[in-house]
Amino acid sequence: MPLRAGASKQSIYEAATTLFTQHGYAHTTVRDIATAAGVDPALVIRHFGSKVNLFIETMRTTSAYILTVDAPLPTMGEHLVRFVLNADERVRSTYLALVRASDTEDVATLLRTVHEDTIVKPLRDRLDGPDAGLRAAMIASMVAGLMHALWIARDRDLLSAPPEQIVAHYAPIVQALVQPHGAVGEHGREVT
Repeated sequence: MPLRAGASKQSIYEAATTLFTQHGYAHTTVRDIATAAGVDPALVIRHFGSKVNLFIETMRTTSAYILTVDAPLPTMGEHLVRFVLNADERVRSTYLALVRASDTEDVATLLRTVHEDTIVKPLRDRLDGPDAGLRAAMIASMVAGLMHALWIARDRDLLSAPPEQIVAHYAPIVQALVQPHGAVGEHGREVT
């Protein structure tokens, strides 16, 4: 395939993002990406070095949309559970693409980085107490567990339950880690 005039790194990046989130890492080839971008496969390698480098770059950018922890602390548990229950296709497909490709060491490292940088660290920075880091990691694991149960295991009980029922049961458990009894909240007042 001849190089298309004006073909850019951006068109390759956009094609790769779409294909990786739709089909996953294993089922997307450099040739697929090149075809979708309208370029020669050699140009993909020239710009990104390898398929795994391209995957990591696209997932690093799109993973920023996975989760935000900017809700007020008194409603953080509910916010996190609702985020998972209401996640759009882009969030789900990005998460699934990362998990499915995590058997590649570079991707596994990225997954750990995304987990730390987008969930654990922002939570740790907002939580009070000497065990804030541990609680942040536990909250992140509870959120990831819900994502796994819904989007990978496709748990029938969870999928058939009314979202409000899941929020009613799951959010208080998460919230107990956000603000355990006796912890001091964001404004210096004891949380009871």
